[in-house]
Parts: sequence; C-alpha cells; structure tokens
Amino acid sequence: MKFISLSGNPNYPCNVIKFKSTHIMLDCALDSTTVLSFLPMTLVHSNHFNSLPSWNATKEFTDPLLENEIKECLGKIFVDSAPEFCLPEFSCIDMKNIDVILISNYRSMLALPFITERSDFSGFVYATEPSMNLGRLFMEELVTYIERNPKLKRATAWKNLNIFQHLPFPCFPDSILPTVLENIYSMDEISSCLSKVKPVAFSEKICIFGSLHWYPVSTGYCLGSSNWIIESAHEKIVNISSSSTYTTHIRPMDHAPLKNADLVILTSLSLAPTTNPNTRLNEFCDHVEKTLKSGGNVLIPCYSSGKIYDLFECLNAHLDSVSLGGIPIFFISPIAEHSLAYSNIMAEWLSELKQNRAFIPEEPFPHGQLVKNGRIKHFVSLSEESFNNEFRMPCIVFTGHPSLRFGDVVHFIELWGSNPTNMILMTEPEFPCLEALSPYQPLSMKIIYCPIDTRLTFIQANKIIRDIKPKNLVLPYQYTRPFSQAESHNKQPFETMIEADCKMFPYHRKETIKLPIECKYERLLVDSELISSLTTHEIADGIKITTITGILEAKDNKFRLGPITKSYRNEFRSQMPTRTLPPNKYLIGMIDMNELLRLLAHQGYLDIVLNKFGDKRFRIEIRSKGITIDIDDETKSIMITAEDWQNDCRLAIRKLLAKCLIEI
Repeated sequence: MKFISLSGNPNYPCNVIKFKSTHIMLDCALDSTTVLSFLPMTLVHSNHFNSLPSWNATKEFTDPLLENEIKECLGKIFVDSAPEFCLPEFSCIDMKNIDVILISNYRSMLALPFITERSDFSGFVYATEPSMNLGRLFMEELVTYIERNPKLKRATAWKNLNIFQHLPFPCFPDSILPTVLENIYSMDEISSCLSKVKPVAFSEKICIFGSLHWYPVSTGYCLGSSNWIIESAHEKIVNISSSSTYTTHIRPMDHAPLKNADLVILTSLSLAPTTNPNTRLNEFCDHVEKTLKSGGNVLIPCYSSGKIYDLFECLNAHLDSVSLGGIPIFFISPIAEHSLAYSNIMAEWLSELKQNRAFIPEEPFPHGQLVKNGRIKHFVSLSEESFNNEFRMPCIVFTGHPSLRFGDVVHFIELWGSNPTNMILMTEPEFPCLEALSPYQPLSMKIIYCPIDTRLTFIQANKIIRDIKPKNLVLPYQYTRPFSQAESHNKQPFETMIEADCKMFPYHRKETIKLPIECKYERLLVDSELISSLTTHEIADGIKITTITGILEAKDNKFRLGPITKSYRNEFRSQMPTRTLPPNKYLIGMIDMNELLRLLAHQGYLDIVLNKFGDKRFRIEIRSKGITIDIDDETKSIMITAEDWQNDCRLAIRKLLAKCLIEI
C-alpha cells in the first residue's frame, strides 16, 4: 500500500492511498490561510488601504515589476490583488488515475471544483447529503464574497519564483510555492462539480471494482461529517478527520467501526487543544455582555454553518439571563437564510435530543424560533434595503469571512474600528488573530481572541487510539512534536502531541510512504456442488484434510471455484491437446520404510539395502536391479534412479510407493 500526502496543513487534508490497484483520494480541502497575505477586498473606497505605501524592498533585492503589487502596513507586506488559495499538490499524481474521492465534511471539499472541472479526473465522488449541500453553500458564499467586490487589477509579477522567494510573507509555509496558488472558481464550475457527487448515508456500504467497499460513520463534529471505513476481504483502513466527542447538536461520534484497523489515517485535530470549548463559550458570552453593557457593538467574524448554531443558542440564553434580550443579533451572509433553514430540516443527522424536538414537532434548533420572532435577523448583504431599515445599535453582528479579507466583515471593521467601546471577537482558530487584523492596524476597537474548536484534542485523540488499537497510524509530522502555541509550554507531551503504541508514519507535504500492509489473502466462493463431492481424511487427532480441484473464475475482483464439468473437459482437450487436467485425487502422508521394504520383497525384488541419513533422508538400494530410491521427508521428494530399459520396474515401484500413502 502507498500513501501520498498532497497537503502539508493537517487541517486542510488531501491524501491519496493506493490499495489493491485502486487510487482513493481522502478529502480535497482548500487551504485558505494564504489569503492572509492579501489586502482585504472593501465594499466601498477605503482611504486606509488606498493610502498604504508600496513595499520598499531591501537593497539586495529590488524589482520594478512589484511596483503597486505589494503594499506595506506597519512592517508587514500584502499583495494588492484578488485573494488566491493554496491548492493541494495535484502535480504529485495523475488525476485520471484517481478512482474515487471520499469527502469527510463540507469544509474538506472546497477544492473539489479544481479537480472535477480542471483536470482529467473521471472517477466517483462520495459525500453525505449535508456535506454536499453545505459544501455547495460554502462554495457559493466564497465566490459571492470575492465576485461582489472585484479588484480592478490582478497582480502577477510577485508570483515569479525568483521574486517570490524574496518576499517576507508571514503566512506562507516554506513548502508552498506560487504554482499551487489559484483564484477561486466560478458559479458554473460549482454547479457542474456538485452534479458529479453521489450522496451516501451513514453506514451505507459502497462497493467498487468488487475488491473494496467503504462506508461513512458519524464524526460528531458537524452536519454530515464522516469518518470513512475502507475494507477489503481481510484488511481495514480508517480515515479519522475532524471528529469530536463533545455533546453538541450533531450525532455523536461512532467509535465501534474504527476498532482493530490495519491502518488509521489521522488528520484535522483541534487547533485549540489546550483549551476547553465549554470554558471558551462562557468567556465568549461574558465578553459580549461586557461590551454591550458599555454601549459598544460586537463583531463576530464566523463561518455560516456549524459552530454558529451553538453560538446562537448559548448567546441568546445568556443575554436573556442578564436582561440584554432586546439587543438585536444580525447574521449577514449570502447563504444566511439557506444555512438557518437547512439546519432545521436535517433532523436525521442531528443528536438524539435535537431529533426528538423535530418529532414533537418543534424546530431542532432554537434559532428557528428566534428568527421567527425577530430575535435573529438575517440578511444577504449590507446593501440589502431591509438591513438599513432594521439596523440599530448597540448590536451583535455575525458575518464572514473569518479571514477578514473579504465579505461584509471588512466594512464593519472599517466602520467600528476607531471606537474603543466596540469589540471584534475572533472565534475561528485557523486564522491567527494578529495576522488577520494586521492590514487594518492601527485599530482602537477591542480585540478578543477566543478560539472555540470542538474537534479532538491530543488527549482525546490519544485515548481513542488506545481504544481502537490500530496496527499502523499515519499522521501529519506536526502531530508528533509538541504543539507550538505559547499557552502549551507547561503542558505534558501527551497533551500536545500524539503518542501511540502502534507503528507511526509521520508525513510531510508531497511525501510518498510505502506502508507495511499487503494483501496476502483473497476470499474465494466455492460452488456447493464441489463442496458436496469432497471427502476428508483424518491425519491426526482432530485434524482432517481434503483436496479440492475445480475451475477458478475471476470476475470484478471476485473469485469462484466451480466443478470441472464434462463439457469443460471435452472443450479443454480439444483446445489444448498437449496439456492435461489436474488429477482428481492426490497422494499424501509419510512413507513407512518397513512397509515399503515388505512390499518390495513381496514383489520379488532381492538384495534390498536401506541407508539412513538422519531422521529425514533415506536411500533404498535394490542391488539385484541396480535401482536406487531416494526419499527426502524434509523436501517431500522421491527420486527413482534406474536405466532407461527399466521403465517397467520404475512404474511398478511407483505403484508400491502409492500404496504407502493416503489417496484423497
């Protein structure tokens, strides 16, 4: 088995395994952290961004092509162009060889249009229905944000490799080259891409080529998120990605199918592994309360699905408890209405508590009722006329994008950033707070970094690995060294890295690993007619043996052994007259030397001598005929040495040897 890593970021996984001649891609996430190296896309003219100076390169490196492409803000540089995203390293593989793509969740499929629409890929794509639908919403939101406020110019000179290597971007990993950076796809590409995705339910087994089958099980993280189980007749592979053991609105993580795998692939652990999400959630509510009571507004950059549902529920309950229930909550996103509505019609993918609410009947999420009574107001964008009619302060605004590089959040930061009573509350850990806000500096508004990540921590992941007992573990190399956040410096190693009893295979971006998993056996279906004709012989207490002869048929990687029929024998003899069919009976057992000597003497052979060479080798000399019989029990061989004219004797001795063995 081969494992190929196409992504170096554990939280944007894209890996390929080659198993039983089948190429399987596990996820195709789009790394959006690279957009932090671009200037924000503003809704209206921005004096701040337009007045930023061009970057003054060092004396050792100057290039006139960079004029007006690279801007500088307080010592950090940014590309003044439409944001570009980091694709997986598709150059490492031939996409036409990929047979299937398995999607773990809607966040792990955002690079899919680059595969289905811009490569030779012609295989299958599987995802749960919520992953498909929410993936579509996320893709459309991303495209809408970027197309809504297009940049007037496109910067390209900075991507020249000779120039790029001199640019001090803080958010580009060393292994990333500009060749893997791309602008976002189009709406047409999204529609075409998702038409090729096949929906699958939890525990629904899908078979391909007859040799493998796979099925998704709940990860407990977000709507429809899946851990994939891949099985052959004798091997088992498990892909664990973006899983959670916390009790939220999602169906709990399904542990049982993960056990006793030959291989576990582990990705997408928590980016805030040393903090408790429940504690952070309480802090989140407290920060909002303090800001509102001081007369300020709260800006919460967020994704439009997932964690936001729990934030709505907890924040609303907290505000009611502190007499702030009249503060308006605005949710602004191109997909706000669809996201809120969709979450309330997917009852079968929710926790048991949420499912029970759906059958009362009540809406599973409180935000359904909060929208109806006007407590939460959702809008497509700031330019929507109804937003201007409803907007009042102080208020709470949930909007995107959490990278702070595009979307309505850009306008709100510019609008509220100069007032110290206002607050921006960052909850998404994948975008470092300081880097995300750096092009807006200087800011006067309060900045609170309160990362909430319910995915598995290292402690939880280590416990699960001990429980499921895999034979081999493939994981990003970052998980085999202590977590680098400053807050983790006093933590024990098992709290900040993966420690497992099984063999571990850490991987880097663009690395191929040969794994010690070989297919030694195949499952064979034996025809019932052939089974009924078998006879067994007991060779020891409780041990019986038999031989089986038949026709082996292989079709779609499934194997069947059937009887040799009379018609087949006739056809075989006519087509291959020089070849013979295997015998129906075989000789087995150990030769009793005394019995063989008795039979030879009874047959009339004289002057017989037995020579022993240890316990396993014997030579019988029939001196009257000049014939020797060499018997080697170790190699299971018998050799009769005689003259050519003694062929009759050779055949007679052969029959005597057969009498000393068992025919089955």
